[in-house]
Amino acid sequence: MSHPLIERLTTEFGWPVLDTDHDVTEFTNRAGTHVLFVPGDAKRNLETADVAVILPELKIAFQGKFDCAVVGDAIETELRETTRVLKTPSLLFYRDGVFFAGIPKVRDWDEYMHRIVQILAMPTPQAA
Repeated sequence: MSHPLIERLTTEFGWPVLDTDHDVTEFTNRAGTHVLFVPGDAKRNLETADVAVILPELKIAFQGKFDCAVVGDAIETELRETTRVLKTPSLLFYRDGVFFAGIPKVRDWDEYMHRIVQILAMPTPQAA
């Protein structure tokens, strides 16, 4: 995860890095909606840095409607397979500990705004 723009999310904004399944469960079981940023390989995928810049702006635009965390390398592949959001970078949306939506790859601002409004309006998912 050594890209400076990803490190900024944890150092400047204080977002946690989720390195284990336990970390994901702890973070996503809190009240509210949570967005997990799955960066992918920042060296090979130039879109990763773009999403690392866009996500904090989205968080501000939605005025605290969700909190954010960064998915660590150790669990990234497993989480992508579990959620079936395979492309990176991606944003994974959770509520009440349940994954319910994902946005893979970088999108333009209007598409993010439209999709996130839709996602936030979705009913609370039921655990399987």
